[in-house]
Amino acid sequence: MIDANLQKYLSFVKTVELGSFSKAAESLGYSQSGISRMISDLEKDWKITLLERDRSGVSLTSDGTRLLPFAQSLCREYYRLQEEVDDLNGIQTGLIRIGTFSSVATQWLPRIIRQFQVDYPNIEYEMLLGDYSETEKWIDERRVDCGFLILPTRPEFDTLELAKDPLMAVLPKGHPLAGLDAFPVKELEKEPFMLLEKGGKSEITDILKRYDLHPEIRFTTWDDYAIMAMIEQGLGIAILPGLILKRIPYDVVIKPLDPPAFRTIGIALKESRTASAAMKKFLQYLKYRSE
Repeated sequence: MIDANLQKYLSFVKTVELGSFSKAAESLGYSQSGISRMISDLEKDWKITLLERDRSGVSLTSDGTRLLPFAQSLCREYYRLQEEVDDLNGIQTGLIRIGTFSSVATQWLPRIIRQFQVDYPNIEYEMLLGDYSETEKWIDERRVDCGFLILPTRPEFDTLELAKDPLMAVLPKGHPLAGLDAFPVKELEKEPFMLLEKGGKSEITDILKRYDLHPEIRFTTWDDYAIMAMIEQGLGIAILPGLILKRIPYDVVIKPLDPPAFRTIGIALKESRTASAAMKKFLQYLKYRSE
């Protein structure tokens, strides 16, 4: 049973992180009114207003902004306490919090989690979807236990390389170069280009810099599927990771690059030494099942 005050802190932190009472309620397993009531009780206890409420959601007041880091620290310590208890009891129960990006979330994690649940059916999961920079931040703040990233990442993280993912040229059907065995990277400058990028860190941008290429960038987004939909309509070409190009619903042409290029997918932890027993076992599943 969670202490009543800790329930309030968890509700406050989760509401801020997710931006609404309803999302926090779904994440924590409470009703929306229950979450709202706990935060109201916390405001009464402290005699301050923590959140501004309006139709668009919630936002922190200046007092809430000042107190949030302390509430987050308490919640992190609670999760660490739970992990230690789980370690003492084995890994029959526990929570694994994962930060990831879309291609891993759709292509790897469902299969890996399904396999993991066969042996450990009572483990629970929390998944946060973001770009590389967001995931690095979540790992650093211990908001997640582990995060999927493109290596190299921050030198202070503990990392495990999982796979080399080829980067592929994606063209509309009927493109003049669609019949080639591989797409020459120098041809990127001659085509309208769709750039997959967000948060200032992108393996696609790295390729353009490496070969001193300056394509006509027509569209920039972090949504792989939005780019594929535009390519299907003949609006340009793109370079996308091979992992996201599996089982796609779009009628496009996919070609390897010439010269070939790859991104290195890995898993990162703040500190593997202090990882829970469930997290350590999950890492073993990742190592051997992420091909």
